[in-house]
Amino acid sequence: MLLANNLSFKRGRKEIFQGMNISLPPKKIIHLKGRNGIGKTTLIKTLVNILFPTTGEIYWSGKNIKKNLYEFYANLTYIMDTQTSKNELTVSENVRFWMKLFSSNIKSKQLEGIFDLLSLDKYKNTQVNFLSKGEIRKLELFRLVIEQKKLWILDEPYVGLDESTHELINETFRNHIENNGMIFFSSHHYPELQNMDTINLENYANN
Repeated sequence: MLLANNLSFKRGRKEIFQGMNISLPPKKIIHLKGRNGIGKTTLIKTLVNILFPTTGEIYWSGKNIKKNLYEFYANLTYIMDTQTSKNELTVSENVRFWMKLFSSNIKSKQLEGIFDLLSLDKYKNTQVNFLSKGEIRKLELFRLVIEQKKLWILDEPYVGLDESTHELINETFRNHIENNGMIFFSSHHYPELQNMDTINLENYANN
C-alpha cells in the first residue's frame, strides 16, 4: 500500500499544494486531475522521491520510503510525461535494454503479442527518433508489462494516443488491479474504470 500523509510542496515562496493525503491499497486506482500548470507533475515527482515535500511523509508497505527506497523502487514503475527511450536505438533495442535492465522474465510469445497490440510490430527496427509522438508514447507504456511491478505511477498516459489505444490502456489497468496492482495516474482524460477515485488538485492548490 502507498500512503501519503499531509503532503505540501513549496517552490520558493509559492505553495504548490498543501494538506494532501493519499491512500492507495491493492486493487485500487487513483486519478489525479487539474488544469495545466497546477502541479500534477510536481505531486507525482514527490510521490516517487524525485522531489521532496516541504511537509508530510510517504510510506510504502508501512515504512517511510526514505528508509525503504530499495523495496519501494523494486515495486514501482514510473512512466513520465517525457520519454525515457533512447532516440538512437530502435524500438526492439529499447525493449531489449529495458528487459535486461529490469531482469524481465517476459516470454517471447507475450512480447510479440504486445508489439501487435500496440501496433508497433512494423516499427521494431525503426529508430525512435523517426517515430511519431503517439508511437513513442506506446513504446513508453511497453515498460508496464516488461517491468511487472505492483505500483504503477503514470503522468498523462493517454496524451497523443487514439481512442483504440485509450481502451487498450483501460483494459491493461483493469487487468493490473485484478492482479492486486495499484495505479496512480494524472490525466485530463476521464476513463470509465471501476475501483477508481479521483483527486482534484484544485482542492489542494494555492490558487
